[in-house]
Amino acid sequence: MRTLPAGFESLESWVADWALPSQNRRWDKRLASSREEITAFYEALLPELERILEHVDAFPLGGLPAPSARLFDLAMMHAEIAPNVELYDGDPNVPYSFEERRFLAVHGDDTGRG
Repeated sequence: MRTLPAGFESLESWVADWALPSQNRRWDKRLASSREEITAFYEALLPELERILEHVDAFPLGGLPAPSARLFDLAMMHAEIAPNVELYDGDPNVPYSFEERRFLAVHGDDTGRG
């Protein structure tokens, strides 16, 4: 079953695990993932990122249809793991920092979808 807009079929295999609609769920996924999993997801999405952003930018704020919202969720996940890949060699944690679980995102469970 296709869950993403036409033209993004190559990303379908990432939807079930990585298209997460809230900051807290994306954060939990990053922290529970291995270095290899994070890097593989990052590398799969990177070549498609410009097309993804062009696609979701064609809709009004708050007006993404469900398949496009899932695509946006993949892009958000990519944005949240990018520093870990680019700066920390894919480490899911931020080395030499405070324990992340000590910080709470005030709107971390908000999906922005009403």
